[in-house]
Amino acid sequence: MANRPLKLEFDGAHGAKLAARLDLPAGEIRAFALFAHCFTCSKDIPAARHIAGTLAAEGIAVLRFDFTGLGGSGGDFSSTGFSSNVEDLKLAADFLRQNYEAPTILIGHSLGGAAVLSVASEIPEARAVVTIGAPADADHVIHNFKGAVDDIRAQGAGEVDLAGRTFTIRREFLDDLEAQSVRDKVSRLGKALLVMHAPLDETVGIENATNIFVTAKHPKSYVSLDKADHLLSRGEDAAYAARVITGWVSGYLGKPDAGQATEPKDGVEVVETGQGKFQSIVVSGQHRMLADEPTDFGGLDSGPSPYGYLSAALGACTVMTLRMYADRKGLPVERIGAQVLHGKVHASDCEDCSEDQKAKGGRIDRFERLITLDGDLDAAMRARMLEIADKCPVHKTLEAGAAVVTREVPVQE
Repeated sequence: MANRPLKLEFDGAHGAKLAARLDLPAGEIRAFALFAHCFTCSKDIPAARHIAGTLAAEGIAVLRFDFTGLGGSGGDFSSTGFSSNVEDLKLAADFLRQNYEAPTILIGHSLGGAAVLSVASEIPEARAVVTIGAPADADHVIHNFKGAVDDIRAQGAGEVDLAGRTFTIRREFLDDLEAQSVRDKVSRLGKALLVMHAPLDETVGIENATNIFVTAKHPKSYVSLDKADHLLSRGEDAAYAARVITGWVSGYLGKPDAGQATEPKDGVEVVETGQGKFQSIVVSGQHRMLADEPTDFGGLDSGPSPYGYLSAALGACTVMTLRMYADRKGLPVERIGAQVLHGKVHASDCEDCSEDQKAKGGRIDRFERLITLDGDLDAAMRARMLEIADKCPVHKTLEAGAAVVTREVPVQE
């Protein structure tokens, strides 16, 4: 278990060490995914981090790495090509296969999407492929070189400015791109495909998504990323893409083998995800949830706050307790709801607090329940239901207080 992505490395297609991150779930691992970043990007761009973190929260481990000569990886970028990127992906899959488990999900962003489409048939364990803003042909990236193409062909190499950085591009790189037939690989994919693309993408036009989708055979899906840019640079766009991918891939993982499943741990386990300042994964049995703080407090607002979960516990317990009572008494209650409001107030100002609570002085926590009872109940029945709400076990725990024992345990490697 790791509370932040594991730092790893493996040998790339040109023999250089490739820097990688492995985002591991806090509990049982349902599957492994392999992520390929965009052209000249890195494994740590926001889109990659969001997607990896969200998948990990759902029990899917994600390996993201820098292609040769990029990010933290060794090697000379100018000596690489699309073919070497594909080879890097094969070696990444081999690394997972030998050290963990082969990837069943392949995700590629931009040219990384074209790369995963090209390599998918050579990773037999892969069941599902996701592309984000991917070109239908590898040589589409040449359009980014603008007027430098002729010089590169004439002189054998040339410098190209991409996103404010200068890269040396060799003639062999262009030849390699033009020799690839991504659409031919798509037509023979033989795996489930999700195509994600932004209609306003100015780097890779939306017609590329159309070409990929039309060429692919079923099962295939398309999801529009609406107003997102090519890099999904806005957090909300990256988060949306991550949620969609998480939901879509779940349909291709199958149910865990009950005989092989890891026994759930006792209690509830909470571990940092490494995404944002406060985000944590909450594991309760086979259930996974996110806890976070609002953006106003420095969080990502990706899940309820700790007090949000406490309020949820009180609300859920209240509804369950009332349902049990209504069913036992045969009361005509069709639906029960509870809204819980939490705040801190001065004890002296709390009209609904007990004398013991007021005597403590200072500020105290105040929970207010707004209960709805949908059904043909008379006034007496409704009053009795409100009395029963106070018998909810979580309510009693909050009012009585509880002993909290803290001790340190060794980190599990």
